[in-house]
Amino acid sequence: MKQPFPTNLPWLPKPQTAPSPFTGWTRAQWEATADHWLEHIRNYSSPLKASPRLPGRVTRDGERREGMETIGRSLLLAAPRIVGARGQDRLALAEWYRESLLAGTDPVGKERWPLGVTCKSPLLGVTNSIVEAANIAFSLFIAREWLWDPFTESEKKQVAGWLRHHARLEVWGNNWQLFPAMAEGFLRSVGEDVSGCTGGRNVARVESWYLGDGWYTDGPEHSIDYYNAWAIHPYLWAWYKMTGREETPDGQRHLERLREFVSTQSLMFATDGAVLHVGRSLAYRTAVLAALWCAEMSGVNPLSSGATRRLASGVLANFTAHGVGVDEPLSLGWYGPHEGSCQAYSGFGSPYLAGIGFLGLALPPEHPVWQDVEEPQPSDGPPIVRPLPDLGWTLGTHGGLSRLTNHGSDHCGLPVGGGPDPDDPHYAKFSYSTHTAPGTGQAWADNIDGHLALLGSDGVASRRCALRGSRTDGVVSGSVHVPQLYGKALAGTAVTTVSVTRGIHEVRCHLVRGPVDYRVREGGHAVAGNQHVSVGTSCATAWVDNGDVFAAVTGLHGWEDAGTTWYTGANAMGEHSAVPHLAARRSTEQTVHVALHTLTRGPAPAPESLEAMAAVVVSGTEVTVRWADGGTQSVDLASFVPWDGQVGK
Repeated sequence: MKQPFPTNLPWLPKPQTAPSPFTGWTRAQWEATADHWLEHIRNYSSPLKASPRLPGRVTRDGERREGMETIGRSLLLAAPRIVGARGQDRLALAEWYRESLLAGTDPVGKERWPLGVTCKSPLLGVTNSIVEAANIAFSLFIAREWLWDPFTESEKKQVAGWLRHHARLEVWGNNWQLFPAMAEGFLRSVGEDVSGCTGGRNVARVESWYLGDGWYTDGPEHSIDYYNAWAIHPYLWAWYKMTGREETPDGQRHLERLREFVSTQSLMFATDGAVLHVGRSLAYRTAVLAALWCAEMSGVNPLSSGATRRLASGVLANFTAHGVGVDEPLSLGWYGPHEGSCQAYSGFGSPYLAGIGFLGLALPPEHPVWQDVEEPQPSDGPPIVRPLPDLGWTLGTHGGLSRLTNHGSDHCGLPVGGGPDPDDPHYAKFSYSTHTAPGTGQAWADNIDGHLALLGSDGVASRRCALRGSRTDGVVSGSVHVPQLYGKALAGTAVTTVSVTRGIHEVRCHLVRGPVDYRVREGGHAVAGNQHVSVGTSCATAWVDNGDVFAAVTGLHGWEDAGTTWYTGANAMGEHSAVPHLAARRSTEQTVHVALHTLTRGPAPAPESLEAMAAVVVSGTEVTVRWADGGTQSVDLASFVPWDGQVGK
């Protein structure tokens, strides 16, 4: 499947299919896109260049914070562009950003940035300055010759003082641990005072959160997401370099983990460049490529140079084809503006963290990654299923898309006698993909897609909160959760869910324990489109189709009704969305429900044919799945997932 090349964009060079048979993109397109995005920043510049005011949302921290964030994050894009052009880029970026840095760090200047405060409640000021200190430190390190070295001694003292203030602050117990470490690392690399800094301790904390297969949790909570790609791995990579520790055992261990991460993350990109839509801060978009470039720059990339450019160019070309950064600055959203899928901490400058995904431009034009002919990325080949037992994930490439079966990440807290665990649509679903997104707004309130809900007499759906147990064994994976409703655990309830994946299908089995007055409902993937989404039902199947993506759920055991639900403005993939679902009443306090979930692109299977794809035999809590094309799996829902056995109280 060829990557759709954007048309009618006068600032983009023509595609070059000889060196890039998959995407048509070469370094020239990357440089043109970088310049185009950065020109948007210029168009909204402030007089001293430190506080641009882009269109879009302002957080409660105010415009000064948003302007600072715009500079700190767009500098991540400018720095590799400067390096790759040896300071001779057409926008004279180095001089422009040096002026903005001096204006922002001037303690008495008209466009001075807010100084950050320690991350402890109650907050007494802005904390996001710590993040931008890290982004600026990273950029100064990457492009030191053009951004840092030309400063006078007094100018260096001013910028260093601003960085040092943030390097000494205590921060939240997640990926933020790396932000003061980054500021300290750069100061150390240029011989500046680092007294009172604790970067080594912070890095050790992050390293202690390592799971396996190259992935870390984002803090002690079991929250697994792209912060691995756009913060944890890139900043660890830079910290070991800046502090001269790359050759130490810890530094070498990180490079091994970086290699493993790229190997598994490379399965999260579809043939058309679409990125698997899971986790928070997804408005960062191309930042997902940062770890890939770090691995390439350190010589630990498991992909060939041709496959690396094919994957990276596919992602950038796909976002460009959908209009991202084309007519306006990057928006809060995915393909188009969609604040419903963004976090409250994101303002108009936040999406420019996408710039770290252009890190490969720091490699010279003659580097093999820019010279070699494109080669297939993992999803271009035969279907792949990759279990990640330490994460509770199973990744699969099939049918022109990539899919994640999630029995590991929940992004919930660790309450001890406190309130309810919070859940989040970008972590709480049983499945995610490159071509679907979870419902937000009213769709999240209804909580149909990707979820098994218990429904009371008022029809309000239970939430899937912190997982009680998880297990992955080959193509079979499962988890246990205690449903919560109205912020409280449902007494006497627990749900065990086990997935069996095969190609474009997943058989999802549930063992539901709880009072019989709770009905059950199961939803498939929400499919969205800007124009139209078709829906339909047959005897046991509900399906939705946007002309490219087809999703269906088919009741195999324990289900009574099939249906679909429509939404408007509730999905990051398009204005209109729909989700297929099944429902059933329960007659005993322990029931088993089995459904076939189908997700594919291109020619859709006939909905009536799906009932024959898999047959199940249920005996007590044991489920045997027999696939129509051969193969059998059996699982005991009562014993597959190890957990404490304590139902909701």
